Amino acid sequence: MRNRSLFQLFALFAAGLVGNALLAQGSGETVTALGKTWRIHNRAVSEAAADGKTILRFDERMGDGLAWLPDTQFSNGTIEFDVKGRDVLQRSFVGVAFHGLDEKAYDAIYFRPFNFRATDPTRRNHAVQYISHPAYTWQKLRAERPEEFENPVDPAPDPTGWVHVRIVVAHPKVSVFVDDAAAPCLEVQQLSDRKTGWIGFWVGNGSSGDFANLKVTPAR
Repeated sequence: MRNRSLFQLFALFAAGLVGNALLAQGSGETVTALGKTWRIHNRAVSEAAADGKTILRFDERMGDGLAWLPDTQFSNGTIEFDVKGRDVLQRSFVGVAFHGLDEKAYDAIYFRPFNFRATDPTRRNHAVQYISHPAYTWQKLRAERPEEFENPVDPAPDPTGWVHVRIVVAHPKVSVFVDDAAAPCLEVQQLSDRKTGWIGFWVGNGSSGDFANLKVTPAR
């Protein structure tokens, strides 16, 4: 077991995810980064400096990954953050989860950067997505209520650049704004009856991701 752990650590060094910035390499660990305490699920997470920002970086693994703020209960208000994904088809799903109970029950807004500027209009329409686990996965929503919980992002951001996101939660309405847009790129009615819970960064199956400048403002 010890040799296996050393091998995994060596692999992370080779991937550039380890050094003084190694924070976690598994699930259920609680670590401190960006001045906050995070609970990690299904990812190695590191604090790093990139593009003039101090960031939280997720490695790439199968399955969804989360970095929760377990000491923060979020109900209604505004969530702002910067996120950077990749222009790699089906390998970049990055966003934020909220009203979470654990790694299985939460609502989330996430982006598919590889669809931001796709020439296929159907792909462009799948650039931003709302989900509500465990009952309402993206597969179920797309099959049963197509185009209701996903949209294009217009104007389309650089799929390899930093994107500023502002999400306004006023249960049950969720509005998503990107960069300086005055109008939301997505506006949905939440499908869960959860009105409060954890908040955290989220990445999807096979995805890595960089996150920075999280700001949570509760509604008055």
